[in-house]
Amino acid sequence: MALCCGTGFNPILESNSARNLSTRLIGHIPLRFTGQSSYLVRRRRHKGICCSSLKKAASASAMESQEESALSVCLEEEELDHVIRFKMSDFKILDRVSIGLGGRMRWFSKPSPLYNTRVVLRQLSSAQAQRRGKRAIEVLKKLVRRKLLYHSYSMHVHGYISLPANGGSSSFILVHGYHGSFSLRHWLQQSDWLPTLEATLALDEESVRKVGEDTTGGPAVSRQLRLIRILMRDLLIGVNYLHSHGLAHTELRLENVHISPVDRHIKVGILGNAADFYENGSNNDSMDNMDRRQMMIAFDMRCVGFIMAKMVMRELMDPSIFAKFKLFLTKGYDPSCLRELMLEILGRSSPNGNAGLQILDRNWGAGWHLLSLLLANKPSQRISCLHALRHPFLCGPRWRVVPSMDIIRWGLGSTAMRISEEYIYRQPQRSRLAHFIDLMEMLNPHPKPKNWLELLPGKWRLLYCTGRHVGLTLRQPPARVLVGDVHLTVTRESKMKANLSFVSDISFSVMIGQDWPHDKAGKTGRLQVNSSFMLRAGRRLYLKQDQTTEKFFFGPFGSEEALAQKFTGKKWQKITPFKEFPSSLPAAKLTSSDVDVTMNLDDPLNRDIDMARNVLQELRTQIPPEMFDLSKVVCGTYVDSRMLVLRGVNGSALLFSRSFVDKNNSN
Repeated sequence: MALCCGTGFNPILESNSARNLSTRLIGHIPLRFTGQSSYLVRRRRHKGICCSSLKKAASASAMESQEESALSVCLEEEELDHVIRFKMSDFKILDRVSIGLGGRMRWFSKPSPLYNTRVVLRQLSSAQAQRRGKRAIEVLKKLVRRKLLYHSYSMHVHGYISLPANGGSSSFILVHGYHGSFSLRHWLQQSDWLPTLEATLALDEESVRKVGEDTTGGPAVSRQLRLIRILMRDLLIGVNYLHSHGLAHTELRLENVHISPVDRHIKVGILGNAADFYENGSNNDSMDNMDRRQMMIAFDMRCVGFIMAKMVMRELMDPSIFAKFKLFLTKGYDPSCLRELMLEILGRSSPNGNAGLQILDRNWGAGWHLLSLLLANKPSQRISCLHALRHPFLCGPRWRVVPSMDIIRWGLGSTAMRISEEYIYRQPQRSRLAHFIDLMEMLNPHPKPKNWLELLPGKWRLLYCTGRHVGLTLRQPPARVLVGDVHLTVTRESKMKANLSFVSDISFSVMIGQDWPHDKAGKTGRLQVNSSFMLRAGRRLYLKQDQTTEKFFFGPFGSEEALAQKFTGKKWQKITPFKEFPSSLPAAKLTSSDVDVTMNLDDPLNRDIDMARNVLQELRTQIPPEMFDLSKVVCGTYVDSRMLVLRGVNGSALLFSRSFVDKNNSN
């Protein structure tokens, strides 16, 4: 039988130094025994999880029985150099029961180095469970060299108890350390998890200073962010410790991660399913071994991403919400667009009321950036443990972190997105947003048309336009129209040609009667604009003044002198990809053909031609002219997996974010 329960940390016991090391780190604590072995074993057996390094062993039932009988002999001969074989009489079972672990046991023999300390006895009965227990002991050979890191970040295996065969089947008990009954999932499910976990970790001023915070108190969002930084950094150090020794955990879940109140470290659980990077045991640099190593590290980092998502957004603890979250990734959607999905799931009407969204939005959206790197679709694009530890999201405000160009672009796009989600009435906000769009265009990572053919197709939601803004305030229009979401859907007509199909979809409602300030329901309508485009390489020219004739050459909106002045400061001088400010930038030129406009209105508006004409005129007044007449879109100046900037013939910029959510078909 295989019992899997997560418990804590104890040092490795060796013949000479085990006694002093165990006493110094653990102290005098009672022992613990896993009395619920049968129930947990049945659950583990049904899951059918097997150690990846032993998948080829003992497939037939006869070989399994031979393996069970030879297991104790093998352990006695090969594993005695770094673990101890105990006897059942060495332990005393106590009658008290704790969550997830069963009864308690206390070491009985005073000369033993484990005297008066707390451990867990995990009973393993099935052949599969015994292979996992044996694998946990084998892993110690690679990790025992650096004892301090192993003691800090791994669950310590003290030894084993081999019981004689009873009824044709032998039993094997793994003896490992205990540091509390709660796994990380248990902690997050508590109603008062934040203050309780802070007290467990004993967050003093020294611990707070390590993550760059000034105070130990503060709002709940700041306290939760500080705690997440501590836990994530500790988890990444422990996972990196395994990766640096050629091992992959392969079972990183909230249930397998524990927090020790003794040394306040994250424990990555029993390494019974740890897999070697090099299957044949040879540590060479062959292509197969490198691919296997990359795939295993990428799998662990994806699991770390799931742990981080559940810690930050505790709504993902709900299986139904987490199923939508995981389905988004399973379909191959880019994780950089997770914010659009989570805003829809957690409530777009009140994003500021969710602590998880606030945490991820802080520091220019650094949390979303780290989460997208941990959950990247391609294994080669996932971040490593060392790079994740240097990410701005896991570094406090007092840390000197040099951001990469990718993080700078992400911060510009995230800040522009956050500003556009607010009401833009004041000129300073509009000027700042236009400035961020200019900076994004300067740092465009995909200026070539071949990149646009890959990234441009999809559904985009209009966030902001730098042109004229006209609403219902202080006006008496002939038809009161409230514009909803404006989407732009781009489809590639042929893989062999650069032909694109643009569809502008505008949803709106027409409010009838005098009570419209209080009742915004109205009659719904929809406006669609279709057009075809040819994509070619082009240049975006700035407005320049001829010194000889004192005439202006027309170009898209913006002045070269004004933009150049913004880049002369030390803040942007080091990151700009050019030493001298250019007069033009590469862009994707869009050549449009015929435009087809279709408008649908609900009853009874569709019967009144004059009302339909007034509604159409009001839509042309409120929405950007480029969305009503797609032929006015002349070029694209910025594109990546989540953001898009298009320029119109009058120089105005249209900022889009990629959208995967259709409210009409959300179910």
